[in-house]
Amino acid sequence: MSLQLDRVTFRYRRWERPVLSGFSYEVPDEGLTILLGPNGAGKSTTMSLLAGTVAPGGGKVRLKGSGLTSAAREYRRHVAWLPQKVPTSRQLTAREYVAYVAWLKGEDRTEAWERAGTALGQVGLAEQSGRKTAELSGGQLRRVGIACALAHDAQVILLDEPTAGLDPHQRTVFRDVLRKVTERIPVLMSTHDIADLADEATTVSLMNGGRILHHGATATFLEHARPDAAPGRQAESAYSVLMGLEDAA
Repeated sequence: MSLQLDRVTFRYRRWERPVLSGFSYEVPDEGLTILLGPNGAGKSTTMSLLAGTVAPGGGKVRLKGSGLTSAAREYRRHVAWLPQKVPTSRQLTAREYVAYVAWLKGEDRTEAWERAGTALGQVGLAEQSGRKTAELSGGQLRRVGIACALAHDAQVILLDEPTAGLDPHQRTVFRDVLRKVTERIPVLMSTHDIADLADEATTVSLMNGGRILHHGATATFLEHARPDAAPGRQAESAYSVLMGLEDAA
């Protein structure tokens, strides 16, 4: 099942211009999709709508194939949401927090506890499961967020700027975890950093001004790079061309 925005309109205040107007978008139902664009492009609004944390002023947000819309409680059971700052409780251990989230999503207490231990192992945090979340690094907290999604059988995972503030080593570890997760669960990851366009990304959506400028396979995105783009800089070049920052010729 894939997530879908169907002709959605959204504004933060009724007297302001809409951030999104008649906006449609469908999350691919496999692999890693990168939602790329500059700050202010509408990415976080799109992610919040898909997560069901805000409601559209018009149109529908639905889990395609299930009949569920974002207004339904069951919708949130199937959709995992990791905002830029993981909202953990400082007094809970990593396992307690993951189990708590699984319980909120509908698992009974015993099952939630067992699933939390398994999920933390899957993201490489088994040895930190008994540590307080306040003692974990930023990269470890991102992985705790992924574990929360795995613990309640999410059918799609939404990550909003998950690598922001991570050092190069933390980014590498996080990508390794993400690579394994996307073999089983589709992931949509928003970012403004072209460096996040890793080899394992299957789809790229480029967004600006509340519109999708490109949506397709990563290889198709890279084809927009200038012919004279330096090796290893094709993604940057393709981004600049599609954004109108340089001529394609």
